[in-house]
Amino acid sequence: MRLILLGPPGAGKGTQAQRLVQKHHIIQLSTGEMLRSAVAAGTPIGLQAKDIMASGALVPDEVVVGIISDRLDQPDMKNGFILDGFPRTVPQAAALDELLKKKHIKLDAVIELRVNESALLNRVENRVAEMRARGEEVRIDDTPEVLSKRLASYRTLTEPLIHYYSERRKLLTVDGMMTIEHVTREISRILAAIGASEPKATAPAKQAKAGARKTAKPTGKMQTKTARKAAKAAAKASKAASKGAKAKKATKKVAKKTAKKSGKKTTKKAVKKVTKKRAKR
Repeated sequence: MRLILLGPPGAGKGTQAQRLVQKHHIIQLSTGEMLRSAVAAGTPIGLQAKDIMASGALVPDEVVVGIISDRLDQPDMKNGFILDGFPRTVPQAAALDELLKKKHIKLDAVIELRVNESALLNRVENRVAEMRARGEEVRIDDTPEVLSKRLASYRTLTEPLIHYYSERRKLLTVDGMMTIEHVTREISRILAAIGASEPKATAPAKQAKAGARKTAKPTGKMQTKTARKAAKAAAKASKAASKGAKAKKATKKVAKKTAKKSGKKTTKKAVKKVTKKRAKR
């Protein structure tokens, strides 16, 4: 299963991504984590990203795509992935499509969690108020003011992806204003409907299936030959039995005729004998 989750900040993408990861045993790909891992591993693309990040500049799309490309080649990616935080723009989406095409990887779906921005702001305001009332520290990036800026950035840069993926018939929209459980169930339902959540046959399974077909063919032929031989043998036996019956019938007929003739001869002799006796008298 290969998915992208779309939605504004606070839509619940992280929560749903974790649930999909646990249920389907796939990998959540975060561009931030991949960048840090590539830098720590000292890969060529990681070293390139390190220099850019050290200068305080944004990492170019081609570098991020290169890091994703390296990550997709890892063995743990066989079950699939969820992309988190990428793509954020239409050019990034086009670059990702090109990468997946080169690797012969099919993107199953892009799930949009659609939410009401006003409701999101109200949620954040209530959460912040509750945290302050309990005396808890509020994160600097978890305020209505910061969220408003992030929502504006999402509308400008990321929202066009909805149209981009809708045109390519990859977009599936879920009402993100439902409860977490309802959203999870709805995602599972639509993934099952498109066949994305069904386990795909592994290479060994496919080979076993092909082997079974090959084995089945000779067996079928052998069974057909055996059946033909049995039929021929039965036909011969029937023919022989028929001949035997005819021969027996013919023998009886001959025996009957012989007995009849013999009986006639015997009768004539007896008459002659009686006639001779009478004549003597």
